[in-house]
Amino acid sequence: VKQQTTTTLQNRRKFINNSSIATIGLTSGLLSSAMSLKSVMGANDKIRMGFIGLGNRGTLLLNWFMENADVEVVALCDVYEPYTLRDRSKVVERYLEIGKVPKMGEEFGSKVKRYGDFRKLLEQKDIDAVCIATPDHWHAIQTIAALEAGKHVYVEKPLTITIQEGRAMVNAQKKSGKVCAVGLNRRGSSIYQHLAKEVQSGIIGKVTTARAQRTSNMYPNGIGMLQPEEPPKDFDWDMWLGPRAFRPYQYNIAPYFFRWWKEYSSQMGNWGVHFMDVIRWMLNEQAPVAITATGGKFAVQDDRNIPDTMEVLFEMPSKSIIKFSIHEASAGGAISGGEVELHGAKGNLIADQNGYSISSAKPGQFQTWNTLVEPIEKKLNDGAEFGDIGRKENSTGNLIRNFLDCIKDGGEPLCSLEEGHRSTSFAHLANISLELGQRIEWDAVNERITNSDKANEYLNYEYRAPW
Repeated sequence: VKQQTTTTLQNRRKFINNSSIATIGLTSGLLSSAMSLKSVMGANDKIRMGFIGLGNRGTLLLNWFMENADVEVVALCDVYEPYTLRDRSKVVERYLEIGKVPKMGEEFGSKVKRYGDFRKLLEQKDIDAVCIATPDHWHAIQTIAALEAGKHVYVEKPLTITIQEGRAMVNAQKKSGKVCAVGLNRRGSSIYQHLAKEVQSGIIGKVTTARAQRTSNMYPNGIGMLQPEEPPKDFDWDMWLGPRAFRPYQYNIAPYFFRWWKEYSSQMGNWGVHFMDVIRWMLNEQAPVAITATGGKFAVQDDRNIPDTMEVLFEMPSKSIIKFSIHEASAGGAISGGEVELHGAKGNLIADQNGYSISSAKPGQFQTWNTLVEPIEKKLNDGAEFGDIGRKENSTGNLIRNFLDCIKDGGEPLCSLEEGHRSTSFAHLANISLELGQRIEWDAVNERITNSDKANEYLNYEYRAPW
């Protein structure tokens, strides 16, 4: 058994490193998968779900999945035992002081199996689909393993920790024929679904620039400065690290602060992926052709190894420039009235998931026109375009419902693996440009950086044994 397990892991690792393997077509795979599922479950039967990763985000997803009457929770998995047991009273006091510990307390009883190792969960035969909400560096391994085990997958963003992992995941999904959806929640937003059509139809004219920003002033202490120490006794630190190099445990790495360590995530990945996804969607773009990033630790004194300040320019094939800013050492420059801003030749668009506004461009030198577009302001509850859904909308809940429907009926998820991979690549390319301190040029077809051999070394990394 040990030899067989080792061989499987070696094959999986080889698969990730050779991500250009030929695969079968996506559409036929999804349809055959749906037909296969229908043959064993009726239209009103439940989709049996396993959940891998049950911290802050994982708990939100667990509860949103449970709001659907056709979902049955059959398995839970986390490297921290209190999360798997759903018992907040067992959480170490230090984690409670940090915050971001889920409320938990759901009553599942003995019928729901609990695991500390996701591989054991994937061996459970009665699981139809899994939800993966682990740290970024685990997504590729767990998604590919789940697909190989015959499970449908809902995986959180950012999709990966490297670009080659994303392509390997796409190939694995095509080969399996299973449904795989990515939790880029703005894909489930009625506002952005509407705007994707409107912007592409030319409502604000040719878009030349767009911008978004993450603002969270963490000055002066950020995530703090701590020394390595022993993890809580019921926290499996070695499993948490997984394919990443071993290092001693620190309380300002896990379970929540991994977002500020480049080995496990980044704020470009955490927040940038959301905004780059929705902007490129509205612009009908796939990938940038060139990326320039600058920044560093300018003011915050903490253990992070990512910038507290960062500015990125993405040059797009359609002759437009997208700018993304990370301001974690100041609070300036935010977009008033929304989260993304698109500048067109005719008008200016500001939007978030609650609504949008369009204002006319102002005439510049030598121009005699007054306005080129009529001002528009829309909110979720303002008109038939968005349905009768009120002021608030759970866009992630919409993604989840769509994922479940795709399992039952076939079809493409609102955010497929290919879309999730392309949007996550923006973050990785920005981080590579910053690491090297240079503008990089991107070949989106072959997924290679064309002006720096050194930069291509960052497209993947060597996994720690046995992964």
